Amino acid sequence: MPIYQTAHYRVNAGAVDRVLAAIEEFVGYVAAHEPDTWLYTAWQQKDDPTRFVHLFTFADEAAHRAHGESEAVRRFQAVYTPELSEGPVVFTDYRLVATNAGRRPPAP
Repeated sequence: MPIYQTAHYRVNAGAVDRVLAAIEEFVGYVAAHEPDTWLYTAWQQKDDPTRFVHLFTFADEAAHRAHGESEAVRRFQAVYTPELSEGPVVFTDYRLVATNAGRRPPAP
C-alpha cells in the first residue's frame, strides 16, 4: 500500500543556500536510486525562504524504510539538522483521497 507523507521544517536564514544545494543533491540521488519512491518533491515557501515542505509517495513500507535508512538521507540530515530553527522536522502521514497525478506541471 502506498505511503503519502509530508515533512515541514524551518532553517536559519544563513543556511538557506546550503540547504537548497543539499536538497538538489538529495533529490537527484532519490531519482537515480529509489525507483519505489514514486514522488519526492521539495518546496520552498515564497514569502519565507527559510521554510520548506517535502512531499513523498513511497510504493510501500519497504520503500519508505529503504529511503529512511539510506546514506543519502544521513548526508542530507547532516546539512539541515544543525540549522533547524523551530524544532525538529514534522513528518505527517496522509491517505490519498483524490489526484490528477497524470498531469505534469510546466517546467520551472
